[in-house]
Amino acid sequence: MSYTGKAIRLERILDRRTGKTVIVPMDHGMSLGPIKGLVDMSDTVDRIAEGGANAVLGHIGLPLYGHRRYGRDIGLILHLSASTSLAPDPDSKVLITPVEDAIRMGADAVSVHINIGAATECEMLRTLGMVSSQCRSWGMPLLAMMYPRGVKAMPENAPENIKIAARAAAEAGVDIVKTSYTGDIDSFREVTRGCPVPVVVAGGPCMATPEDLLRMVSESMEAGAAGVAMGRNVFQADDVTAMVKAISLIVHERYDVGEALKALIER
Repeated sequence: MSYTGKAIRLERILDRRTGKTVIVPMDHGMSLGPIKGLVDMSDTVDRIAEGGANAVLGHIGLPLYGHRRYGRDIGLILHLSASTSLAPDPDSKVLITPVEDAIRMGADAVSVHINIGAATECEMLRTLGMVSSQCRSWGMPLLAMMYPRGVKAMPENAPENIKIAARAAAEAGVDIVKTSYTGDIDSFREVTRGCPVPVVVAGGPCMATPEDLLRMVSESMEAGAAGVAMGRNVFQADDVTAMVKAISLIVHERYDVGEALKALIER
């Protein structure tokens, strides 16, 4: 990639040394309300930044600014689409913020959520194409959250469905794809090999133990992931900073699960 505005901004999301990333999505308040970890947003962002995450992700109305005036800096991804858990169809995501607002806020990237297989897939894909075009015009990196949803896309973590979801985003011109882990290294390697842009793994609901989470991170990296984008498993952790650090050690330093777990426990 030439040294354009998009490439410059991507360096604040993808570590220039490793080419990998640790992103912490914090957009859940739109759909789920003020859940644990998202009440005092400023404090949570501080803890995430000090742990060494590359970026946080959230909506325009909250103090998620990555360009902090103290401590460690962190990238900002502004989320553009939304729905709530009270909607007749929560899987139907609509655009609520334009790319231009992200530029005015000094965001380093934007993101949209697309549910492949949902009843309104066609409208969401139209939105993805429009936002992708605008991002190319403005030199703004675009992350797409791509999940198989709906009757034809069950089960949601089926490798064939996730391969389609990830590839669809790449075909639409996005720069980073966020999607679910398939459950094993071999099948997720098919996802990363079939997607010509970086793929990051979503965390999903809170996992049973930190070891389970770190094992998924490790397996994802072995399968060719470019990093992770994990929300509740991070901002609802007992020690947010330590959890970010442990994940970052696997993603950027290639620690094994035991080493990362030891670092988490000993903090």
